Amino acid sequence: MNIAPQSAETSDPDAIVEYYSPYHRFTADEWARFRADTPLTLTADEVGRLRSLDDPIDLDEVRRIYLSLSRLLSSHVEASQLLFQQRNRFLSLSDVTKTPFIIGIAGSVAVGKSTTARILQELLARWPSSPKVDLITTDGFLHPNAVLQRENLMERKGFPESYDVGAILRFLSAIKAGEPNVKAPRYSHLTYDVLPNEFTLVDRPDILIFEGINVLQSRALPADGKIVPIVSDFFDFSIYIDADEEQIHTWYVQRFMKLRQTAFRDPTSFFKKYAAIDADAARAVAEGLWENINLKNLRQNILPTRPRADLILRKGRNHLVETVSLRKL
Repeated sequence: MNIAPQSAETSDPDAIVEYYSPYHRFTADEWARFRADTPLTLTADEVGRLRSLDDPIDLDEVRRIYLSLSRLLSSHVEASQLLFQQRNRFLSLSDVTKTPFIIGIAGSVAVGKSTTARILQELLARWPSSPKVDLITTDGFLHPNAVLQRENLMERKGFPESYDVGAILRFLSAIKAGEPNVKAPRYSHLTYDVLPNEFTLVDRPDILIFEGINVLQSRALPADGKIVPIVSDFFDFSIYIDADEEQIHTWYVQRFMKLRQTAFRDPTSFFKKYAAIDADAARAVAEGLWENINLKNLRQNILPTRPRADLILRKGRNHLVETVSLRKL
């Protein structure tokens, strides 16, 4: 556990950075101790079903990292509910709908956001209070391919401008207002497009996990001081999944090559053409996609949002979490 020095009067640059950091930083083993007596409610088979392609997470990793995290999040949910009740009493409000607790999960492509989101959804839903936990990704809020092609944005798919941000804000606003059956558009990774007239209904969950690469994105401040909401304004807690750039690059290419042998072989797949070419050509395609799209998005838009997260899970070479940084209160 990294403990800040008593004074910043030191010549050690690392100590100075640690002293002024807004985060407490823990190794994975230190973090694991915070799980206390939290029971492990997942089985090995369930973890295997929840993890994404090429993600090695297992029960040991759930014990090390995710039990403590689910315990922390549950305490935040309980505190939020208590504050909600106290504020209603303070304002003499009655018949006010309890608002869902929203958790945002951000990070690069291929870093493991989806696995983290699904594991947390299952763990949180199995707490003794049996909260209703829903999970929505931002993929459905991308502009349809027809729009991206018309606006010459297909090569910037996943960049902030490729999303219907207004739709995201309307969705999260309705969720926070406690509205029933809020529609979230659905997306197909097979056809690589938004599914027309297909929606997931989100009906007043206790907790909503909202996952996407750019969910912590900010925007320029308005010169006139008007209120301009951003997506993270609706979050009660935010998580960033982190790893070295070169490591994410390796994971992305490895995943692409494995998809050639699986999903890309489906005749309805948008990427079916890559299943027919040889391995060297396919690897060259993957490298080009990483270099020209995903790396640029990571450097320009995703990585700069990392300091805005409440908690940072830092992964190592084996795709398992090595350090956890938790924002100080």
